[in-house]
Amino acid sequence: MTMLEKLSPILPTKDVTACEAFWLRLGFETIYKDEAEYLLMKREGAEVHFWLNPALDPLKNDAGAYLRPDDIRALHAEWSGLGLPEAGVPRYVALEEKPWGMAELALIDPDGNLIRAGQETPLG
Repeated sequence: MTMLEKLSPILPTKDVTACEAFWLRLGFETIYKDEAEYLLMKREGAEVHFWLNPALDPLKNDAGAYLRPDDIRALHAEWSGLGLPEAGVPRYVALEEKPWGMAELALIDPDGNLIRAGQETPLG
């Protein structure tokens, strides 16, 4: 059986340049940018692609991805310090211990893309 090494989401954006600026704040770097229609960002092993959709309504966007950092608390400390609001778009949802054994946080970017991040925690 073939081993799958990574999966990279391809998310919509209304504005490639504004999207790039936001994701740079999240610690990602630009790998490729075509301002007319495509953006590729990367941070360590996490890679995310964006395609231009000028008709995108961020309040109705249902696209997203799940990120598995090796230290969810460090990511929370970093992203919670960005000053994002707790409601609206964009927004940051603080780290929470879930009953299914995960510590999770969520971030919604200016295009309405939901990025959940989680790390397994010991139950009990």
